[in-house]
Amino acid sequence: MATTSPNSPASQLGSDSSATGAGSRFPAVDLASILRHDVPASIVVFLVALPLSIGIAIASGAPVAAGLIAAVVGGIVGGVLGGSALQVSGPAAGLTVVVAESIHQFGWRITCFIVAAAGVLQILFGLSRIARAALAVAPVVVHAMLAGIGITIALQQVHILLGGESSSAAWENITGLAGRLGSVSGPAAFLGVLVIVIMLGWNHLPERVRVVPGALVAIVVATGLSVMVPMDVKRVALDGSLFDAIMLPQLPHGDWAAVVMMVLTVALITSVQSLLSAVAIDKMHTGPRTDFDREMIGLGSANVLSGLIGGLPVAGVIVRSSTNVAAGARSRASTILHGVWVLVFSVALVSLVQQIPLAALAGLLIVIGVQLVKMAHIRLAHRTGDLLVYVVTLAAVVFLNLLEGVLIGLALAFALLVWRVVRVVVTAERIGGTDRWLIRIDGSCTFLSLPKLSTTFAKVPPGATVTVDLTVDFLDHAAYDAITDWARQHESNGGTVDFVEVGASRMAKAPDAPPARSMGRVSLDDVLGPWRVARAGAESGTGDNGDPLVTGIAAYHRSHAHLVRSHLDELRHRQDPDSFFLTCSDSRIVPNVITSSGPGDLFTVRNVGNLVPEQGDASVEAALVFALEKLNVRSVVVCGHSSCGAMGALYSGESAGPGIDRWLEYGQPSLARYRAGHAVGAAAEAAGFGPVEQLSMVNIAVQLENLGRHPSVRRAVEERGLTVSGLFFDIASARLIEVGPEGISPLEDSDELLAQLHREPASAVMP
Repeated sequence: MATTSPNSPASQLGSDSSATGAGSRFPAVDLASILRHDVPASIVVFLVALPLSIGIAIASGAPVAAGLIAAVVGGIVGGVLGGSALQVSGPAAGLTVVVAESIHQFGWRITCFIVAAAGVLQILFGLSRIARAALAVAPVVVHAMLAGIGITIALQQVHILLGGESSSAAWENITGLAGRLGSVSGPAAFLGVLVIVIMLGWNHLPERVRVVPGALVAIVVATGLSVMVPMDVKRVALDGSLFDAIMLPQLPHGDWAAVVMMVLTVALITSVQSLLSAVAIDKMHTGPRTDFDREMIGLGSANVLSGLIGGLPVAGVIVRSSTNVAAGARSRASTILHGVWVLVFSVALVSLVQQIPLAALAGLLIVIGVQLVKMAHIRLAHRTGDLLVYVVTLAAVVFLNLLEGVLIGLALAFALLVWRVVRVVVTAERIGGTDRWLIRIDGSCTFLSLPKLSTTFAKVPPGATVTVDLTVDFLDHAAYDAITDWARQHESNGGTVDFVEVGASRMAKAPDAPPARSMGRVSLDDVLGPWRVARAGAESGTGDNGDPLVTGIAAYHRSHAHLVRSHLDELRHRQDPDSFFLTCSDSRIVPNVITSSGPGDLFTVRNVGNLVPEQGDASVEAALVFALEKLNVRSVVVCGHSSCGAMGALYSGESAGPGIDRWLEYGQPSLARYRAGHAVGAAAEAAGFGPVEQLSMVNIAVQLENLGRHPSVRRAVEERGLTVSGLFFDIASARLIEVGPEGISPLEDSDELLAQLHREPASAVMP
């Protein structure tokens, strides 16, 4: 699609000058907006975050207070410094496996050091302005990673729900499940299953009930029941208030390589998860877009503080963030306030936390873990051919560890990408029952394709006439040598080889420079670009210096004749054009280009000024009658254009020469109508077009009136619904404008275009 020039009147046509785009942004944040929107949203997010933060800390093997500290720091620090106005940061279920592994390997206080160090690294990411690079991770790997984490969490928490202890290894949790079923704690299992049932059923309740988060309701019900009906179950252990749990990290004593690897793992996973979450949240609202570099600085700052005072890693969390948007938040005040509410609760109501049964939190985490395995992601991977990457990554995350699983997934995704990008299709087929053969080479032709090329070339018998259709975007020297060597040998045995190069990479350029991928734009420029571009290339030493007509014909035979031939073969005995297209002789107007049409679509007639003489000229008359009565075209189009020399001569009144002046007499009625204040001229002036362009549009309207009075046109309109339309091509913007009897209007890129051109047949041009 052509880009409209910002200085062309056509670029302004149909636009609303009053639209400033302000509606796509939230109004300036004020106290009234915070009280009305952000405070209620923050309370909802707090109610969701509280049980999740506690459950994630327990699942990670960290102190319970570590989850609450991360929620407070993520909300307040991340909210103030982050680059996303509505994203909520805190402890994430996706990091449970990583933290558990770190605690198992290094201990809790060194894990806090790792969290702080990861935060420093994230701040450097943000300051280096490379945050967006984290988005270059294949989404299927991220989806599989989250699913693997979800399965790992669920496998661990099933043992807690049954009243036992979980292992850090997924395989041990699977093999130990049978033995655990033989020693089930009834009260613990009952409370865990109750939480699962409540959470799964909550989404089916009326919307006014679901205002209260289902996770909170499930934990409150299970906790209340365990208190009212005395049960022998394990409960959350929390020593003192949140401030009592604050501790400084400990420096590692050795094995720095493993520590650095864990720092990188935490930094990269939290970064990728947060940025992907921010992208998803941006799609849910119309407010300010995320500043990814600032988001990385805010996230890093939160992790530094969280690690320094004994908190879990902080990341952007899609569950809390989407809840924030759905609850009506308008600014970052909601995120900050949710952290404040967690802080107040953790300090003032710590005794309530200690009443929560671990089995209830296990039920909560099982649901969260299962929800990380999304069928939509699996279906997407299947549709896009990435299911193998998904399955392998998931299995590696579950049965190896998170870092190895992600690396294996990325390596497999990259290998699959390389295979798809360098893939080439090579086929050979006999054309009919003749001795002519067609070889098609489509894709990226590299040394990897040599076996396929050799096998395909061997199918062609000696002496055959061969057309090689090259539709390649990359051609290296090895493939070039293989193709040319075979062609030379085939011709020496009496055969012929004709190369048709449709793709952007050219055989002629292969021996002279290192191979490079050619983009599709090059092919379009070759087809649509004028000869002067080729002449400029010749003058700079990059093209031919011959006759441009001869060079153009040779390029057509080499590149496009083969493609056109199949279409022309269907039309070799008759033509069936859709439209009679009358336009100016101006060399800048290329009807088939501006209408995206091909051979046989347009019955084109051209003259100076796109005029339809009512008498005295047999040329237009003969073509029009032939098109209407012999070819039965379905539409008639008159197309004028900007900077028209004929209209310029008419407007100025200066002589253009005897022969031209006589022809332009047919345009005098258009000039008279323009000077009389024709409605089309007034509309063109209002749109910002100059006098000559105004006259050109009036001329189109007048020629449509002339056509409307023609007997053959009248008959075709009445009998078979012929449509008659006017178009104006604005050269500066390379866009078309519809010209009607009373005005002009833009032709937008939509399904309404057909309706605009084919409204009530020719009614607008009938006298």
